[in-house]
Amino acid sequence: MATMISRIVHLAIDRPWREVYALASDPNRMPRWAAGLASGLRQDGEDWIATGPLGDVRVRFAEPNDFGVIDHGVTLPDGMQVYNALRVTPNGDGAEIAFTVLRLPGMTEEDHDRDAAAVLADLKTLKGLLEHQ
Repeated sequence: MATMISRIVHLAIDRPWREVYALASDPNRMPRWAAGLASGLRQDGEDWIATGPLGDVRVRFAEPNDFGVIDHGVTLPDGMQVYNALRVTPNGDGAEIAFTVLRLPGMTEEDHDRDAAAVLADLKTLKGLLEHQ
């Protein structure tokens, strides 16, 4: 597979990075801020299963860590695997959260724009949850 076009969507959050990481990395709380997971996640061994418009997708998250890494691999119903890089980085007294949005094979530029906009909306929801708690 050729190298894909990518876009990094990021946002500053006025909360300590460990608090951002704790909420953002918890699969049980992801449906509160990640619209694509609104139906929830259920654990299946080391993986998590999300049900969506395309059917069940299997998600495997990075192990909890002290580096703010919430990377996760997603296996789509057709078997395609997508690697999602999601990171929380200290930013002064707050945090920066960044998601790398890949333009998958067959995806139009408009599709990629929509994906990036959806990720930004999710990150803004996360920011709102954290800054107004």
